[in-house]
Amino acid sequence: MMPRQLVVREQGELDLEKGLEMRKWVLSGILASEETYLSHLEALLLPMKPLKAAATTSQPVLTSQQIETIFFKVPELYEIHKEFYDGLFPRVQQWSHQQRVGDLFQKLASQLGVYRAFVDNYGVAMETAEKCCQANAQFAEISENLRARSNKDAKDQTTKNSLETLLYKPVDRVTRSTLVLHDLLKHTPCSHPDHPLLQDALRISQNFLSSINEEITPRRQSMTVKKGEHRQLLKDSFMVELVEGARKLRHVFLFTDLLLCTKLKKQSGGKTQQYDCKWYIPLTDLSFQTVDESEAAPNIPLVLDEELEAMKIKISQIKSDIQREKRANKGSKAIERLKKKLSEQESLLLLMSPSMAFRVHSRNGKSYTFLISSDYERAEWRENIREQQKKCFKSFSLTSVELQMLTNSCVKLQTVHCIPLTINKEDDESPGLCGFLNVIVHSATGFKQSSNLYCTLEVDSFGYFVNKAKTRVYRDTAEPNWNEEFEIELEGSQTLRILCYEKCYNKTKIAKEDGETTDRIMGKGQVQLDPQALQDRDWQRTVIAMNGIEVKLSVKFTSREFSLKRMPSRKQTGVFGVKIAVVTKRERSKVPYIVRQCVEEIERRGMEEVGIYRVSGVATDIQALKAAFDVNNKDVSVMMSEMDVNAIAGTLKLYFRELPEPLFTDEFYPNFAEGIALSDPVAKESCMLNLLLSLPEANLLTFLFLLDHLKRVAEKETVNKMSLHNLATVFGPTLLRPSEKESKLPANPSQPISMTDSWSLEVMSQVQVLLYFLQLEAIPAPDSKRQSILFSTEV
Repeated sequence: MMPRQLVVREQGELDLEKGLEMRKWVLSGILASEETYLSHLEALLLPMKPLKAAATTSQPVLTSQQIETIFFKVPELYEIHKEFYDGLFPRVQQWSHQQRVGDLFQKLASQLGVYRAFVDNYGVAMETAEKCCQANAQFAEISENLRARSNKDAKDQTTKNSLETLLYKPVDRVTRSTLVLHDLLKHTPCSHPDHPLLQDALRISQNFLSSINEEITPRRQSMTVKKGEHRQLLKDSFMVELVEGARKLRHVFLFTDLLLCTKLKKQSGGKTQQYDCKWYIPLTDLSFQTVDESEAAPNIPLVLDEELEAMKIKISQIKSDIQREKRANKGSKAIERLKKKLSEQESLLLLMSPSMAFRVHSRNGKSYTFLISSDYERAEWRENIREQQKKCFKSFSLTSVELQMLTNSCVKLQTVHCIPLTINKEDDESPGLCGFLNVIVHSATGFKQSSNLYCTLEVDSFGYFVNKAKTRVYRDTAEPNWNEEFEIELEGSQTLRILCYEKCYNKTKIAKEDGETTDRIMGKGQVQLDPQALQDRDWQRTVIAMNGIEVKLSVKFTSREFSLKRMPSRKQTGVFGVKIAVVTKRERSKVPYIVRQCVEEIERRGMEEVGIYRVSGVATDIQALKAAFDVNNKDVSVMMSEMDVNAIAGTLKLYFRELPEPLFTDEFYPNFAEGIALSDPVAKESCMLNLLLSLPEANLLTFLFLLDHLKRVAEKETVNKMSLHNLATVFGPTLLRPSEKESKLPANPSQPISMTDSWSLEVMSQVQVLLYFLQLEAIPAPDSKRQSILFSTEV
């Protein structure tokens, strides 16, 4: 019988052999593709010589300048790819698994600058060619009948192509260069000498592509329509469609004359991507569905916040496991299994998280509903469709063959190649920022007339965008000065978006789109969160331009290792940053006055406020309240009654966050973390309650007072959208986050945890501890006075 180690080794060698064989097939495919591309470039170069010769005669077809513009950089592109092909062909012919080709791809990538020049000139080239065709019948004839060889061996077989089609080939080529390198890298072992060279070539290609992608996107030409129709792809993205109450992932394509909804077919056996058409609407027949007062809004099945949080927890845990496996240099099979699980969880989160309806209606009576997580994206789709509708004048219908051809073309035309999951990112790509972003929305200019204006802020989180903050409405002005500061938690975020709205108070002005009363978007813009620029933790001022409007912002980033850092108390007076036992003893109270006052005001007028405790309050208001409580200002209750209720909620959170020791204490924190991890429910309840009742009296009574308040907030969940889980997410880290020296969770010492992994796991544990107590029906009273403590104002 063959020893197990030998079987494993032979299997490993077999897998490696299979991978290297795939490498040869990938390279053979690249060679065939290069042959076709060279034949297209040759077809462009063929008329150049006679046209140049005629340009010096008395009867030129085109001037030298026109020839230079139309065929700009084509000879250089031909030389680059001819050299690449001539170098690659003999190496594939004399194939061995040790054969190197990385230097050829690296050199090809280093010459991408020629494509930059070609792309920059492309619009002018097309315009010039069109004008020349109109002015000169001879050139029009030439440009419609360019011949390209079918392949290298069939010299007599040629296909007819238009100049327009051939000039688009280099644009299409450059956008697909990274896909070729991805395929080749996938089948090149890390130990192969080509691997670092191919990685470098991929890095250069990706950087180049990201710098020109926005310019290329509108130029992508569909080759599925007759000459003169000019169907182009304007925009595409993955979206969630609501179909009979079920959420379905779709890839949606906006063309210059229609909206196409497709489903990505499952791939098997290494087949290339394919799409199925689900439906299409000509833009002339498309409208955005409005909902009358009498008509019910679309029934969107909402996913509970705790379910979404549970998915995020699983994603964070799987990411931690992947990092551990990498550090332990375990086999790639274990990592691949984990990556598959991660992909499944991220796809599920992406499918379940959106809840904002985007409805389109066809003249034939059919309506379709998409779910989007960001008002920015919804507005972008509406704007793009409306803008294009101005250029569309006639309805049409596609035959099944035309529809199939159009759907097939989407594989080549798509600009979004992957579902936006972090699993699709390369290891060297930025994972985004984790921590807190402070944003001050200063002011805005450029409005044409006075109106009621406010802004919202969105950031990306787990692959999709979410709304994080909203300024107050600035009434009757064309130059709003909000000067409001917000603290936004970042979860692997890379982009900050801002939307500016006009508040519609007048019922007749309200547009009831998508079943919701919507305010009018006046402008929108975004800024990339650059880790290098934000790392010094100083304020960075920026101006975001949007539709003629300019919004002034300041941003400051605090990474997770610096945020919520509890400091030892040095203060003797005031309440912020002072031990809770010191404050209650000084006040001769059971629960600090600041906690009672804030809770009382929130219960008076904030219980139905959407997102209470989650939506940021104005930072200047919070600082004013903090100062008033610290100096024991007698007028603090008057101040509070005049302030936005979110500022009061923010003050209460700030008080607990600035305690030098958390409410659950440094001493007991590790025990709570271990107790919540117990699997036996009886043991868990006994442990958690005993720990809770062991807290110092001031801490315990303050927590019980707050706990009852938070339960009452959750009772209004249908109005304020704050579930027990939402509240636990907000308050868990605030009440439990330990001092820096105590910040540790019990872990297996043989499996080191990185700062980011450790933070994620700690936050999960803190949320789960608070959620556990919020979900308990009752907590045994520590003494007989508990009821009077909780509900008396004479605390």
